[in-house]
Amino acid sequence: MLLFRINRFFGAAGGVAMRMCEARFGLTRREWGVMATVAMNEGLLSSELAEKALLDRVRTSRALGGLEDKGWVQRQPLPGDRRRIAIYLTDEGRRMYGLILPEMAKIHLDLVSVLSDAELAQFDDMLARLQAHAQTLEQQEHYADLPHVTRSSRGKRLK
Repeated sequence: MLLFRINRFFGAAGGVAMRMCEARFGLTRREWGVMATVAMNEGLLSSELAEKALLDRVRTSRALGGLEDKGWVQRQPLPGDRRRIAIYLTDEGRRMYGLILPEMAKIHLDLVSVLSDAELAQFDDMLARLQAHAQTLEQQEHYADLPHVTRSSRGKRLK
């Protein structure tokens, strides 16, 4: 059960990273994911950011709100269409990203330290292939009819 194993790994490994982010920087897991995505893709529209961060628009907006409250991101309406908002890191956001990224990189290096260079390259290749294949599943006939579930504080709703 691949998804179960990946979830268990993420729970074990992700806890260290998130405790570091929360304790040292007051940053949630979702805020870190959004911040890192913005740092690598400044100027994305909100909807593009949600897609790249693999989050729905509501969760992306909440994370952006938290990052805005910290003064780490800014939303700028596009000239000529104030409904379209581009997202950028502020100078302080870039400074904080520069502090957080090396800490996250060290945790990641510690995680993969049990693998040889060849095993790591093979693992990376396999993960990339699995991710690419997973992104095609919704288009496959036997999955296309499944309803989309959105989660809210009130429970699950079908779309």
